[in-house]
Amino acid sequence: MAKMFRTFFFKSLFFFWYRFLFRQLKNLIGFHRSVSNNSYAFATQFKYQKFPSLLNRSDLSDHTLIFDVENALLKSSSLFPYFMLVAFEAGGLLRAIVFVLLYPFVCLAGEEMGLKIMVMTCFFGIKADSFRVGRSVLPKFFLEDVGSEMFEVLNRGGKKVGVTNLPRIMVESFVKEYLEIDFVVGRELKVFCGYHIGLMDERKTMHALEQVQEGKGSSDMIGITSFNKILDHDELFSNCKDMYVVSEGDKRSWQALPRELYPKPLIFHDGRLALRPTLIESLAMLMWLPYAIILSIFRISLALSLPYNISTPLLIFTGIRFTTSIPKTKTSHKAKPNGHLYVCNHRTLLDPLYISFALQKNLIAVTYSLSRMSEILAPIKTVRLTRNRDHDAEMMQQLLKQGDLVVCPEGTTCREPYLLRFSPLFSEMCDEITPVAMNSHVSMFHGTTAGGLKCLDPVFFLMNPAPVYTVQLLDQLVAPSCTQINNNVDVGEKEGSRFDVANDVQTQIGNAVGFECTKLTRKDKYLILAGNEGIVSTRKSGKS
Repeated sequence: MAKMFRTFFFKSLFFFWYRFLFRQLKNLIGFHRSVSNNSYAFATQFKYQKFPSLLNRSDLSDHTLIFDVENALLKSSSLFPYFMLVAFEAGGLLRAIVFVLLYPFVCLAGEEMGLKIMVMTCFFGIKADSFRVGRSVLPKFFLEDVGSEMFEVLNRGGKKVGVTNLPRIMVESFVKEYLEIDFVVGRELKVFCGYHIGLMDERKTMHALEQVQEGKGSSDMIGITSFNKILDHDELFSNCKDMYVVSEGDKRSWQALPRELYPKPLIFHDGRLALRPTLIESLAMLMWLPYAIILSIFRISLALSLPYNISTPLLIFTGIRFTTSIPKTKTSHKAKPNGHLYVCNHRTLLDPLYISFALQKNLIAVTYSLSRMSEILAPIKTVRLTRNRDHDAEMMQQLLKQGDLVVCPEGTTCREPYLLRFSPLFSEMCDEITPVAMNSHVSMFHGTTAGGLKCLDPVFFLMNPAPVYTVQLLDQLVAPSCTQINNNVDVGEKEGSRFDVANDVQTQIGNAVGFECTKLTRKDKYLILAGNEGIVSTRKSGKS
């Protein structure tokens, strides 16, 4: 009886899969024939030209360029990294794991159905108003994948229109804000009760297409896409006067767009993932994650429980790469009632701690905002500033009487090679100021965030296999203006001297690490990344 049942079961299973695969193959053949017929009819409207011939055209400024974002602008044809970023940064670790597990079915389902599965998996249940991954995370990874040759063509064009099969909220900020493209045609996501339901609304897309087609200069359009993707936007490309086709060979020969050629510099970006999450990199990251959590806890335990001369070599043994540079001409610290002031740029919350490791002594750190958890776990004394100038100045003077002080006048962290504006408050504190140039590098996780849990910043930084930290103590600032600031009665000259000292320190640190100095502030960063001014209650986790 059992043998007959097993035979019946496997026979039923065989016929089920046979019928399923046969039906899919039949549908695929029919679809291929219909696409071939449509392609032939569509091809008779105009002549296709190869992309290299577009590079030699001198009249592009007189035409409207319509290009396919993912198939003609980006070097890579894989959409997995961008949806993985949405899943991980907006949905969390569990959603990212589910997305990776479902990806083989995405590949088997076909391009259009696969795209719908990815959208459903990554966007379902995400609050529409709080979704900022498209503006704060994705632009960095999109920009790193832009082909320099294609960007050169777009830069010489007149009006520029980007079309994409992706949800518009994923690409609009990158295309319009960073590449200065005039218009973006993408798919809209359906929203119910303020939450994405993972479905795309085709009707809004058609309305956007009509807006482009009715625009000025539509009769002189030039289309740029991949040959097998023309039908994806046939309503729009059918109005083009000329069509240029980008092949995979063309894209492989392209160079990545250099950072210095970005129309708008990429100074701020958010998100925890530092690597480009391709399928292989994502699998490696998820496999490393359990070990990373254990390693991070172990490193934190070493830093909290052991003295500097013992914990430093042990931390280096765990994989942390820590380098220090101290000037040959050391400043002789004479007996003074006040301590010494160290002024550094801000890379992560661990900046003051690494300066303590470099100097092998305890320091007092002041910061503009700090999570309660980080304040409790910090092995050195940390004090939160109140943003009240007079109160903060008095408090820092009191702290200097207790010992050496570390201050990060930028007020927030910056991941890219830029320095934000230095607050001049520190320039009034004492006559001895030592600039400290900080730099860090991670390979997997960022140790900073603008929209996430601030208390996890040190944990994520120490989860990297081999994080790099560089501490470079510069020559003590010769600033007689520090004394003048305290004694000068002229308010105008006093304010000017304060800002001169702050700018001088910023310039020295920028030159030491090769960073560009800017006038941007903490407020600018949080308005771009989080939609707020970065001011939080002391009862909640701070953001920096």
